[in-house]
Amino acid sequence: MQPLVVNCDQLGFFVLQRSVNRQSRAAGLNCPMGLHLEELDYRQTPLGALSLRRRREPKLDVDVFEIMLGDEHLMSSLFTVSEIALARLGIAALDGKSLDVVVGGLGLGFTAHAVLEDSNVASLLVVEALDAVIEWHQKAILPLGPRLTGDPRCRFVHGDFFELSASSAGFDGDAPNRLFHAILVDIDHAPDLLLSAANAGFYRPEGLRKLAAHLRPGGIFGLWSNERPDDAFVARLADVFGRARAEPVTFHNPLQNRPFTQTVYLAQKSSESG
Repeated sequence: MQPLVVNCDQLGFFVLQRSVNRQSRAAGLNCPMGLHLEELDYRQTPLGALSLRRRREPKLDVDVFEIMLGDEHLMSSLFTVSEIALARLGIAALDGKSLDVVVGGLGLGFTAHAVLEDSNVASLLVVEALDAVIEWHQKAILPLGPRLTGDPRCRFVHGDFFELSASSAGFDGDAPNRLFHAILVDIDHAPDLLLSAANAGFYRPEGLRKLAAHLRPGGIFGLWSNERPDDAFVARLADVFGRARAEPVTFHNPLQNRPFTQTVYLAQKSSESG
């Protein structure tokens, strides 16, 4: 039997037909590394079909890791500027040392890794709903896995970030009602472009107030968005937290040879808040 090889052109970055994945799994085949595409893992989850794949981007001569949920890209190692900016901008907005941070959404680990690069961070909880994603890091299938699992400041929490945010106990099961200096979130595509309709309540004023209750006075809420800044959402954040702004993050997309802009929203809880 000849190996099944999938050629990926630029459009393949955005779409891979599920029928090809099914054929590969049915045949028990992986695509040769360095040629085209290799599916590293595939799971059925309550949210849908989850897969981790690695492919060669010939135009840039790099290997790319991608996490897919059905036909949707959850994360790609090709463009990570804004995910890293989420961490750096969020931490830079804080004063002091011994910072306690939550990252909502583990993905490929770029936001979490950027948080740990800051020596002022004392602890990091990374909340991830999909246990397979945590396992990929723990088993070092993903490149940043050993750096995250090898840092004693970092701990993974398997759970639904949105449910924990809405709860009174919060994110740390070992220390209920614990408060944090920063909560940084990269899960949905944008405040109005969600992976699940069940997440919508988080972005409304009541959901944001519940999130704010887990922040220390003066704490920072940071949110990644794949879209350009939304002034209406900034105003909503300001109503809840007191201060808010949108930071556009623009980078060059070499596949399309044009600039692309995403957004990091930052909101700061009043220092007088209890």
